Amino acid sequence: MSNFFGECREAVRKGDREAAEALARRALAENTDPLDTIESGYVPGLREAGRLWDEGELFLPELVMAAEAMKAAAAILQPALSASGRQQKTHGRVVIGTIEGDIHDIGKTLVATILSANGYETHDLGADVPVQRFVDEAESVGADFICISALLTTTMAGQKRVIDLLKQRSVRDKYRVLVGGAPCNEKWAAQIGADGYAGDAISAVKLAASLVA
Repeated sequence: MSNFFGECREAVRKGDREAAEALARRALAENTDPLDTIESGYVPGLREAGRLWDEGELFLPELVMAAEAMKAAAAILQPALSASGRQQKTHGRVVIGTIEGDIHDIGKTLVATILSANGYETHDLGADVPVQRFVDEAESVGADFICISALLTTTMAGQKRVIDLLKQRSVRDKYRVLVGGAPCNEKWAAQIGADGYAGDAISAVKLAASLVA
């Protein structure tokens, strides 16, 4: 079994979506536990890709390919995982999206995937997300984190409006609000009252872990 999980790990690390999907189908055909396949096979592969990217040995497109391979395999296994009644361990619930007026999605999706692989229950709202929806979704799912991406300077103010709405509803203290995106930085996060800034997916995981701890 360790050899099979090793194949899953390598497929994701190399960003080989076709191999990752084939292995997921093989797991179902051979009645391999879907949760074990994800946690012992695919997740370590994505973490390894993240480590290599963090050390400068992988380029961003390669990390994106690894994340896409992981997502594709997980999508195949998810129905069997749900039917089994077993769930991945979670470090917390995350609501994440790109703020309204901004349709950039790749970086945010990568952050969501990496967070999910590292044990966070992730609710990805997509792009062009209205301010109110961030708050409504966080309340609905009982989120621990609200992560707001902005790739345009013209949409950055939307991150602050999410925090302002949380204050208006007297629920600001319930959530850790993280911001990211090309025009953002730690100074901006402090200025708008966010709990932190992450410039990339790996930094987001480290920041979330530090806040949980």
